[in-house]
This record gives sequence, C-alpha cells and structure tokens, in this order.
Amino acid sequence: MESKIDYEKIEKKAASRKRAASVITYVFLALWAVIVLFPFYWMLLTSLKSYSAYNSEYTPKFFTLSPTLQNYIDAFTAVPLGKYLANTLIFTLITTAVMLLVIILAAFAFARLEFKGKNLAFVLFLSLMMIPNELVIITNFVTITNLDMRNTFQGLILPSVTSVFYIYLLKENFEQIPDSLYFAAKADGTSDLKYLLKVMVPISRPTLITVTILKVIECWNSYVWPRLITDDPNYYLVSNGIQEIRENGFGRENIPAMMAAVVVISVPLILLFLIFRNKVMAGVSRGGTKG
Repeated sequence: MESKIDYEKIEKKAASRKRAASVITYVFLALWAVIVLFPFYWMLLTSLKSYSAYNSEYTPKFFTLSPTLQNYIDAFTAVPLGKYLANTLIFTLITTAVMLLVIILAAFAFARLEFKGKNLAFVLFLSLMMIPNELVIITNFVTITNLDMRNTFQGLILPSVTSVFYIYLLKENFEQIPDSLYFAAKADGTSDLKYLLKVMVPISRPTLITVTILKVIECWNSYVWPRLITDDPNYYLVSNGIQEIRENGFGRENIPAMMAAVVVISVPLILLFLIFRNKVMAGVSRGGTKG
C-alpha cells in the first residue's frame, strides 16, 4: 500500500513538472512571437496614421482611433510604385525560372553523370563560395558594362541565374534517390533528360519549391546589384523605389507614407511564405533525410 502511494506521488510530481515546463515554454514562445511580430505591427499601424497625427504624437501610441488609407494612395501617386512592382515581378520570375533550369541540369550532371574530372570540377565549383560577394559584384559590373547591358533587364538578370549553394543542395538531394531507379530506367531505354524530368524532378519537388521560394525572396529584396547597374527609373525595382520615394517622392519626413509603401512591398513575400510554408518545411527537412 505504501509503495503504491509513493508511486502515485511520483507520478503527480512528474506531471506537475511537465505542466510547469510546458507553461514556461509557451510563455517564452509567446514573448518571442511578440518580439518578432511587433515590428510588423508597428509598420502597419504607422501606415494607417495620418501625417499630422503621427507628427503630433509626443510619445508613441500603440493604436489609432482614426485610421486612414491616404498614405497608400500617396505611395502609388508620389512615385510610380506600380511600375517598380511590375519591374520587380518580371525580374523575379525570369531570374528564378532561368536559375531553376541551370541548377537542375548542373545538379543532375554532378549527381548522376560520369565524366572525367567530375570530382575536381565540383570541388573547384564549391570553392567559388569562398569568393567574397564584393569581388563578384565588381567583376559582374565590369562585364555587364562592357556588354552595354546597363539599364536593361538582361543586365539585371544574368548575374543572378546561378547559385553554387543551390546546385550543391539539389545535388545532395538527387544523390538520395536510389541508383536502382536510374539503372532500371536506362535498361528500359529512357534518356537521361527524360529520367531527370519524369523521376528526379518530381521526387525532389519539395526541395525545388524551397529553392524557388528562397530565390524569389532573394530577388524581391535585391538591392546592391540593381542599385549599381541601373540609374534609369524605368528599370527600378522596389528596393530602388524605396530610395526614390525618400529622395524624390513625399520626402524623408513623411514616415507614414513610407511605411505604407513598405507594407505594399512586403505583402507579396508574406503571402508567399504563408501559402507555401508547409512545402518549405518539407523541403528543409528532406535535405537531412535519406529517401
């Protein structure tokens, strides 16, 4: 009887400790969520305040009783923000599509094809990751300028159509596919290209979706290269557009209108992540599993 009572006490203590640990964990996660999400809340809140209301606040207010959409109207009328968004969309879609074609073919060659010097070529290829981006930008700038591609979509897109890291990531994913599938396909007379498109690409779809989303985010947020290679407003991306808004739009003092422009620019990426978040998680987790 005594041993039974002691056992029940131990179970109760263990359950209490488990509940306490869960409470502490959820409190910590809630605090962390507030810290992470607060900048987005502040950005949205500021974009809904009028210019006069924002300037009249001697101490910041965490709510507004008179929200307005005028800042969003100003964001599209002070500068051609719509054109900047269209340019960015064109740049992002074309760059991502071409990059996927390049990395899929390159990863397949390194993962499945046999040719002389393949391992050495791949090691040299990986060594490119050690080169500072600043040196690559300088080289690309000189090359694009010599080709007379400044202020063109070709000049914006070409330096961004490949990625050593994405090729490495996809190569590792391709190598997880059993060799027996490849040999069986070759025995049936399937070409390498058909095997790639019909077998390897569908199996690696989660990783490809993850790479696509990461590349879209990278292109959408690209600032240094577009700023360096374009000085014609007709080819400005949204990253350049923010600077243009500050310099020649409604001025640096109109923070609410600036925040409205940032909200408009940020919404597509937020929606993209929310829609494909499960695919992103599946792609990331697949990279560490054998399948």
